[in-house]
Amino acid sequence: MHYKNSSQRFREIVKVMGKYGFGVLINKKSNFKSSSAQNLRKAFEELGPTFIKIGQILSTRPDILPNEYIKELALLQDNVAPEAFNSINDTFTKNFNAPITKLFLEFDEKPFASASIAQVHKAVLKDCRKVIVKIQRPYIYEKMKMDISILYKIIKLTRAKFSDFLIDPKDALDEILSSTELELNFENEKNNILKFHKLNFSEADVYVPYVVGSLCSDKIITMEFITGCKITDKNSLEKSNIDLNKLGEALTNSFLKQVFIDGFFHADPHPGNILIKDNKICFIDFGIMGSLSDSMKLALNEMIKATVYEDKNKLISVLMSIGVKTGYVDRNQLYEDVDYLFASYLSTSFKNIRVSLVFQDIIDVSKRNNIKIPRELVLLAKSAVIFEGVISEISPDINIISVAKPFVLENLKKDSFKNLSFENTFFSLLGLAKNSSHIPSKLLEVLDSLAKGRIKLQLDHKNLNDVIAPLNKMVNRLAVSLIITSIIIGSSFLLQYETKSSILGIPLLAMLGYCLGGVLTIWLLISIFRSGKL
Repeated sequence: MHYKNSSQRFREIVKVMGKYGFGVLINKKSNFKSSSAQNLRKAFEELGPTFIKIGQILSTRPDILPNEYIKELALLQDNVAPEAFNSINDTFTKNFNAPITKLFLEFDEKPFASASIAQVHKAVLKDCRKVIVKIQRPYIYEKMKMDISILYKIIKLTRAKFSDFLIDPKDALDEILSSTELELNFENEKNNILKFHKLNFSEADVYVPYVVGSLCSDKIITMEFITGCKITDKNSLEKSNIDLNKLGEALTNSFLKQVFIDGFFHADPHPGNILIKDNKICFIDFGIMGSLSDSMKLALNEMIKATVYEDKNKLISVLMSIGVKTGYVDRNQLYEDVDYLFASYLSTSFKNIRVSLVFQDIIDVSKRNNIKIPRELVLLAKSAVIFEGVISEISPDINIISVAKPFVLENLKKDSFKNLSFENTFFSLLGLAKNSSHIPSKLLEVLDSLAKGRIKLQLDHKNLNDVIAPLNKMVNRLAVSLIITSIIIGSSFLLQYETKSSILGIPLLAMLGYCLGGVLTIWLLISIFRSGKL
């Protein structure tokens, strides 16, 4: 292993972070906020694979870091030397009980690509099919676990320095650890490819590479080698007589289908991960995928509908229902922020609305108001930004929201709103229902806050005894009323049964019940009249 022990690595991390101005780790007087985003990127690059991967994960989380840091961390470079071929061959032997020469007809010893946690080699199978083989770096899992455990210690030691942060650093690190463990198990990526292939098998414009299951494990994945050009390589596309507008429309429809119909979308769709082969869109690299449940898809539809029609209360209700409150939420302030959001960009034409800006603004508003948006929607927002950038580069005239209309309508129909349309006149008829729906949502907010201990009740004890006595009388009368009602109802049920003992044709037990109920009723009425209060 590269790191001899955790204490040496701890000192190295502290030293490098201090070198780039993040002396909060070693100097109590240092100010974390004064250190630039560029310096954080440089520190992560110097600290190696774990921090590069952490930075790449953070670059997809605008709900955790400011936009300045998000943009900078997206520039992280994997300047990691490739592993020696002998090391790669050992990995194959451990996983498949056979060396590379026994498994492949050809295997390129020089990596086709190299990244922080894995490297990729070209190869040819025994049946002459061309494939690529993604191989995890030896001991990378152990190294990353050590680094993350050190980060937990650092956060624990410097927790006071993070008190002003909207997101608890420990919670953020928990999510990073979870994402890293998923990405380090290549079985997950294999399953992602198989699922994506199944969902898009009948799509004429989309192609998904096959995987060679017999040569896959938790550390190795073997899949089809796609020969094609990047989707943004306009020169190559034009030479192949590909209509860029049709291509942009096909990519838009694919993205919307992934989100609104499949609920399973490619979360890292940068141009290098979308190739064009035989006039088809070929997605590659399925390490990061997003999933949306039916309820989350419905919430997404409601958010889009609320945004298009500037329904501030509806948008707030959706945010409050799907988000997790990280502190006190001032609903009036939230309303003002949403109002400003609508005013800032919805004053323009509907066709000029950018879906990526809508997502980003909603996340920013939520974060400012102590509402943590679910990771799935944050991942979708990041994916939408990348998709929209690619689409605008190859076909600038396409508007995603306009194309999204039929997808949104279809989902709304599934939610039993079969006659729902995007016409303002119809939504105005829903005004009463919309306003009345605010009451249960507010009640749920109160109950949620109460359950999580965010509501504190302070009782002033003045003259409390004067109130308790009448209250006891009221409760007693209510209890007697319920008993009377139960007796009368029970006696009435007995009327349908024939018994040997009866009075005036009424079963004896029923008659006794009516008599008892009558006596109690008379007693209750006398008690009420004597008190002088009905």
